[in-house]
Amino acid sequence: MNMQTSAVMAPPPPKGLQQMKLSVVMMRDIMLKTMFRKNVDTATEVARAICLPLQVTQELIDLAREQKLLEATGTLNANSGSEMGFQLTDAGKARTMDALQQSEYFGAMPVPLDVYREQVKRQSIRNIMITRGQLTDAMGHLILPDDLLGNLGPAVSSGRSILMYGPPGNGKSSISNGIRDALGDKIYVPRAIEYAGQVITVYDPIVHSAVEEQVDDPNQLRRRTVFDTRYVKCQRPTVITGGELSLNMLDLVYNPTARTYQAPLQLKSTGGIFIVDDLGRQAEPPQSLVNRWIVPLEESKDILALQSGEKFEVPFDTLVIFSTNFHPNEIFDQAALRRIFYKIKIDGPSQENFLKSFALVANKKGIPLTEDALIYLLQTKYPTIDNVYANYQPIFLIDQMIAICEFEGIPNQMSPELIDRAWANMFVKDEVIVK
Repeated sequence: MNMQTSAVMAPPPPKGLQQMKLSVVMMRDIMLKTMFRKNVDTATEVARAICLPLQVTQELIDLAREQKLLEATGTLNANSGSEMGFQLTDAGKARTMDALQQSEYFGAMPVPLDVYREQVKRQSIRNIMITRGQLTDAMGHLILPDDLLGNLGPAVSSGRSILMYGPPGNGKSSISNGIRDALGDKIYVPRAIEYAGQVITVYDPIVHSAVEEQVDDPNQLRRRTVFDTRYVKCQRPTVITGGELSLNMLDLVYNPTARTYQAPLQLKSTGGIFIVDDLGRQAEPPQSLVNRWIVPLEESKDILALQSGEKFEVPFDTLVIFSTNFHPNEIFDQAALRRIFYKIKIDGPSQENFLKSFALVANKKGIPLTEDALIYLLQTKYPTIDNVYANYQPIFLIDQMIAICEFEGIPNQMSPELIDRAWANMFVKDEVIVK
């Protein structure tokens, strides 16, 4: 499915230390720590471990040799053909121990925050253009009214915030996931970024889905897929939070042992979607959560704080989707509502759409529709709940009937009796439990 007319521009590999825009001492120390922790000793192995091109890595090695922190072993590495090996000198070991005291971070060289900002612009969520066909394809498993897709499309393409509200069980979470699936292109996520000499890890395998293996050999710079391997090529990320979301999850996470930071959830979701599901079920009041997002939503930047208390700006390039079962006026004031660009009500289906969905699910699950069961469902059961239909009900009822048929050892079928047994599990009867 072609979701985007043009591919995101990849970050080009740096050509020399001058292009890195990082402190030379910081780069040298990260290389020394990586050689020590990963036990790598050739230029090619070191380049792969710190995610830099070979010629840039060689510059760092030469610098460390000049400072008597590295020395050639004088022997060729048995595993690397004709490559010379390098090892830490005594002075190099002392420097490495000192550097580890300051920060345990080693591995991929971080991307300076200002350099990352430029990549965020190149792959902005606001560059996405989604057509009705693409959104329909991504949500083909849902029966949705045409006007709903007509409202969702412009909201998604704008990259601005969306509030979906309405009664439970009507697919707000499924629609959120469908929007995520409609974003079919790839972006580049930094393994780590740097600000004021501090390292903040961003790439997180739990949040980010890498789409292909990275280039392993820094010598293979003529390959078409070459880009700055300090980044990982990923699907546009999706962060989904529910009742567990708290305000401190939106702050930098400091690891006092490693003396490094981990990016908060909204920074990890840059270029993608942040879904706040079940808004109103969190320990924090909804108003407080939305207040925390006001500056990011309006100004496309977020403000984070280091342990020292120093505050700094990071890009905020995320499609935020709030989903709630409450009416917006119950949980927000008007100022907060103004700051959410799109408010979309997700209602239960009409009887016609319910029947379409019921027939679709029955056909997919291999259970034949029967007229007497459908008439019983619509004329006897639904009036007991004021004919309020919900999108979760077709799957629920049909799965229940299939489970009963399997248990009873009979072919998949539906009947008034099976409808009754399935219905009994969909609702709990109001009654007093005698203790």
